[in-house]
Amino acid sequence: SKKCYKLLHHFFFHRVLLKAMKAAVLIQRWYRQYAARMEVRRRYTWNIFQSMEYADLQDQIKLYNFLGYLMDNFTPSSTERNLISHIFRENEVCRDAEWERYFSYNNITVPDIYSGPRLTFPLDMDQAAHLVEAFKNKQQLHSRYVLQLLLETWKLLRVLPNINRVSTCHSKEITICGDLHGQLEDLLLIFYKNGMPSLEKPYVFNGDYVDRGKDSIEILLILFAFLLVFPGDVYLNRGNHEDHIINLRYGFTKEVLNKYKLHGKRILKLLQKIFSWLPLVTVIDQRVLIVHGGISDTTDLALIARVDRHRYVSALRPPKKKTPSRTNVYADSERYDEMIICKNRRGSLTFPKPFGARESFQRRSLQDFSSTVARTLGEEFEVRRRQAEFSLSSFSKSHRILSSALSSDSEPESSEFTDTGNDEWKQILDLLWSDPMSHDGCIPNEVRGGGCYWGPDVTEGFLNRHNLQLIIRSHECKQDGYEFCHNRKVLTLFSASNYYEVGSNRGAFVRLGPDLVPYFVQYQATSMTRGLSFPQNVKRTEHTALKVLREQLFVHKSDLLSAFQEIDKENTGLICLNDWASAIERVLHLDLPWRVLHPQLVSSTTDGKLDYHGWFRDLALKKPSSEHIEQTMLETLYRHRSTLETIFRIVDTDNSGLITFEDFRQTLKLLSAYLKMEISDEVINELVISTDTNNDGSIDIDEFMEAFRLVDKSRLERGKSLLKPATDTFLSIHTLIELAFGFFFFFFFF
Repeated sequence: SKKCYKLLHHFFFHRVLLKAMKAAVLIQRWYRQYAARMEVRRRYTWNIFQSMEYADLQDQIKLYNFLGYLMDNFTPSSTERNLISHIFRENEVCRDAEWERYFSYNNITVPDIYSGPRLTFPLDMDQAAHLVEAFKNKQQLHSRYVLQLLLETWKLLRVLPNINRVSTCHSKEITICGDLHGQLEDLLLIFYKNGMPSLEKPYVFNGDYVDRGKDSIEILLILFAFLLVFPGDVYLNRGNHEDHIINLRYGFTKEVLNKYKLHGKRILKLLQKIFSWLPLVTVIDQRVLIVHGGISDTTDLALIARVDRHRYVSALRPPKKKTPSRTNVYADSERYDEMIICKNRRGSLTFPKPFGARESFQRRSLQDFSSTVARTLGEEFEVRRRQAEFSLSSFSKSHRILSSALSSDSEPESSEFTDTGNDEWKQILDLLWSDPMSHDGCIPNEVRGGGCYWGPDVTEGFLNRHNLQLIIRSHECKQDGYEFCHNRKVLTLFSASNYYEVGSNRGAFVRLGPDLVPYFVQYQATSMTRGLSFPQNVKRTEHTALKVLREQLFVHKSDLLSAFQEIDKENTGLICLNDWASAIERVLHLDLPWRVLHPQLVSSTTDGKLDYHGWFRDLALKKPSSEHIEQTMLETLYRHRSTLETIFRIVDTDNSGLITFEDFRQTLKLLSAYLKMEISDEVINELVISTDTNNDGSIDIDEFMEAFRLVDKSRLERGKSLLKPATDTFLSIHTLIELAFGFFFFFFFF
């Protein structure tokens, strides 16, 4: 009986063991599939955000080049040219002393009721720390002190070299920070974790301090204050967003004008000067190069050290050498509508082909111009396809054209580009805009529209030529806050956490000691992510990304309908999901897993087929009160609303936030010429009437943008909640129980 008992016990033990092993395998398989699905969701969410960001950058740079084209080719007396000429006045002939008088703060009185920080110069550490504390408590620095602080910063920057040289000693670490993008919370957290700048705690800040976030001016004032207190221990590099043209679109201009309504214009003008004087590169111990964007195969530190960096108020346009006989200048006439990619240079810029003789532009109007460059439907599809593939660089000047020969003496009105200036400009463009790529070579950066993509071989050659061992750059958001590439010889560092959405990415900074071995510190500067599980974070970020993606689908409605109807030959209004996914990719070229995404984008199907007319009805545009405006026109305005807002701010020369009806008409004419389509006077009049809701005879930009809002009807009907805590909590507990069960058996028996 004892033997039978042992056999029976052995039999049941093996059965239990076998079941436990099967359960552990099932749980492991389930968890791997679950983790794989979460990773897929995380990756396509990231791809959506990045695709939208880079497409928006292209639009901004294309717009700027289009306006530059108008400046170069329209008669100086034209209304259109006058509307935009002020943003191109980058090389005013004015001595520094005269500028200092223009930026004078002595006539600005600080009222007794002002409760914010009061600065006395020269600044000391206590004042800089007090400024940090004041901004932490949401106080605002008075415009008198802002101008005084900026003016002192400008004076200091003018004596700094293009390349900062920093050395470590056995008792000193240097802290490097990447993009901050107006996110004061990140800077405060860095100071909390690492300490404020001091003689014992030197810092290098690697550009892109402004735009996107809401506290850009506060970040600048803090960094400039510490620069003045510790000029030998705080180093600031210039980024591609330290550019007044980029600031028009991405929020910094708007932020300053909202916070400093009385003296905002002077503050912005002084910041333009300061941005142009920021050093370009920092080198630590002659071994580590810190630059915002990157390098190219022609990057030469010796040439960079000699560049007159302050001439490049905007890195998007090379400075012009004007003849003394005349200040009104023209560039060689090129055609805007036939864009070509400059293949012979690594820094990507495109430019138009000849449009005709210069005389043909005298007395030319935008209406004439837009009709001349109108596209056919086929051309429009081709342009959109090329743009979506990022094959059209957003810059509109090719390096070949920009290095054209000087004009002859018989044409004293022409503008000139010197070869030396062009070489300098290309060097700066590459430093501020370039990105690394995984394969060898150096090619135009067609995704961003400026600079280049450079490969591991270019990195290796550059480091060997300059006896360096590491490149630290920023410019790209990374999910962990940092990322190595090129055999760990290039480090991307990004310090703005939650950049796309709360929970989307960590921020990071790095410390370097005398051994030059990087030590990383990661963080997320918000309490909103604490207590959320990984699935909740992914879901939150995915929700925002899908919202952006639905907007893109809606604004390409006409193109998508045409693509669907080509497939739906019998005009049934139905299309299978495979064809739906293929058609969307052909139109948008975003390289996204549309079949995986369809449950989030398509609310219902019938027998595996989608009613695409009903799908589009789920999205609706909040229209102006007038019903006479075509839906396609509203779609176009919505698609280009950021461009329209940028033009609005350019036309609003007094920065009041208001423009006249006539200026609004010219704004839409500029947009129509840029888009190469006709916006009739009737449509413009209807927009004017419907937008002026308070009947004050002027157009408010916020009033106008409010007229274009995308509403997702199906999502509204299903509720507005972003997260479902009960479900997510159950999922998290359930996951933990199953994991614990599986790990228990796995650990116990193996």
